Amino acid sequence: MTSTPAPLTPVDPARLTEVLDGRWAQVRRDAREQLGSARYAPVYGESMPQARERVTALTRELAATGRVSLGFPRKYGGADDAGGSVVSVEMLAFADLSLMVKAGVQWGLFGGAVQALGTKRQHDAYLPDIMSFALPGCFAMTETGHGSDVQQLRTTCTYDPATQTFDLHTPHEAARKDYIGNAAQDGRMAVVFAQLVTLGEGRGVHAFLVPIRDEDGAPMPGVTIGDDGPKAGLLGVDNGRLSFDHVTVPRDMLLDRYGQVAADGTYTSTIANETRRFFTMLGTLVRGRVSVGGSAGSATKVALEIAVRYGDVRRQFAAPGEDREVVVNDYRVHQRKLLPALATTYALHFAQEELVSRMHDVLGAGEVDEAAQRELESRAAGLKVANTWHATRTIQLAREACGGAGYLAENRLPALKADTDVFTTFEGDNTVLLQLVAKGLLTGYRDAFGSLDGWGRAQFVAEQVRETVLERTAARALIQRLVDAVPGRDDDVALTDRGWQLRALEDREKHVLGGAIKRLRKGAATPGTRPFDVFNDVQDHVLAAAQAHIDRIVLEAFVAGIERTADPAARALLSRVCDLYALSTIEADKGWFLEHGRLTPTRAKALTGAVNDLLGELRPHMRTLVDAFAVPEAWLNCAVLAEEPGRQQAMAEHDAALRAAGAEPQQDATATDLQMAPAQ
Repeated sequence: MTSTPAPLTPVDPARLTEVLDGRWAQVRRDAREQLGSARYAPVYGESMPQARERVTALTRELAATGRVSLGFPRKYGGADDAGGSVVSVEMLAFADLSLMVKAGVQWGLFGGAVQALGTKRQHDAYLPDIMSFALPGCFAMTETGHGSDVQQLRTTCTYDPATQTFDLHTPHEAARKDYIGNAAQDGRMAVVFAQLVTLGEGRGVHAFLVPIRDEDGAPMPGVTIGDDGPKAGLLGVDNGRLSFDHVTVPRDMLLDRYGQVAADGTYTSTIANETRRFFTMLGTLVRGRVSVGGSAGSATKVALEIAVRYGDVRRQFAAPGEDREVVVNDYRVHQRKLLPALATTYALHFAQEELVSRMHDVLGAGEVDEAAQRELESRAAGLKVANTWHATRTIQLAREACGGAGYLAENRLPALKADTDVFTTFEGDNTVLLQLVAKGLLTGYRDAFGSLDGWGRAQFVAEQVRETVLERTAARALIQRLVDAVPGRDDDVALTDRGWQLRALEDREKHVLGGAIKRLRKGAATPGTRPFDVFNDVQDHVLAAAQAHIDRIVLEAFVAGIERTADPAARALLSRVCDLYALSTIEADKGWFLEHGRLTPTRAKALTGAVNDLLGELRPHMRTLVDAFAVPEAWLNCAVLAEEPGRQQAMAEHDAALRAAGAEPQQDATATDLQMAPAQ
């Protein structure tokens, strides 16, 4: 069954921008006004030393704007605005990704760790200088041999009651801190994560404030600093390596909000369980992961804006019987590339907005709500995965959509590819983060997730794998009403029925998760089977459940975003974009829906037709959809976009010449019957 929605009318991009800017609209507007100049745009062709020097200078300038203080306490000149601090980082990502990462290390990771894990004494001593960039710092967690499995780090910090100091030591090369931003050049102090040992007993991973350079920039005694050297991208970030040879750390440099060591070595903590304590500490640092996902979304928007705008002026081949070549955005195959990616970008934007809002509320609560924190960590992990993998795919797609122009450094896309590539593995490797999402689905948020080492140390037994209630966070009542209103027979429901779309993704999530649970229970019931083998055998299945979960919550967030849209024309356009996101997501996994009887072959064919219809309907609005991102032109710094007015003038002159010669130029062609060659 199909339905014919009312035709879309032109939409003022500003009306869409109002919706996209969301709860922190003022932060976004301020960033465009304060930083929307070419000074903050990316620079091409720099050497690594030049890039580092420029980005360090910009970081100092950024500190002076006050924008970096949003997430810090009001007592020190901040705004206690965790959500605003993440949005501020997302805005930097539109401009220069090296600057975004540098700022994120200084004020998100280093400053954020001192704020979240330290106490008033440490806040008074260090936060003002961190905020002003008078004290550049590092976040030294990852080790050469241990990245995602943070709980098993090998660096040790052993307390000596006789001297009332800690001995910080790197026992072997694999325990070296690696890929540490700000370490190679600028950092003077590091938050170092190490295994705390006191009175001969290990207390798990804790964080310590450790000076790594003196006032003259020389390494402190016992500290070895190396440079990671040239990278694929992010040339302006001075990633380095840190090793510690029995470095003395004063007792008051333990960031001791969650664990304290008395002068005699006695250890105390309000959280007795070591695993719970570890994840509570890490949970307070969730802002970094949320920021990476949002920044990937910003880079994706820039890539799509370049590709869409270029596709509106780049012509390729003429339709039969026509003299005028067709603009590439009029080709269905080109629309198939760009429009579903654009729809997914919108969907992820609304999901990210909801995540940032939830993070702000959870971190701003007076008391730690462990269940809420677990849910936040799981959602942050899932959307970081979705945003960063989408960025990697879409930036490559945009590069190809621009042909040879997309390969030139002056057109921004190569830098976007290089700078965002690492996003899929920092702040958590994406595959490991999917496992974190899956563990939350399988065990409920009340349980400790356990070590993130590919399930190896997770102490699960069959009865711990249980059904969980489907959680909805966005527009709960509305979504439930839409789902409940769907008739029993799918063939009687239009593919564009929102309730049917929501139910399809919800049903897939439930089915895939239920199948994983059955396989886990069966494996756990087999005598002699190791817990690792039980999970390893179904790892692909549980990761599929996590991915299905992410798709469902993203669609629900999009639906909630449409519900908040006041302008009728903007609401109608967003509704159609949401249709495209939902149907292209289902189409991409059409095999599953066919195999499990959720689609008949006839309806599956109709699904592809519906997607193509949406592409044609949305084609006239492609420019509107990217203009709504409101990226300052200076930040784009893209040569082909700067040449856009000249190209349009040349096309207008060409069309006028055709008319003078008696040929009518083609208007808004959609040459679906032509083979489109790659743009040259």
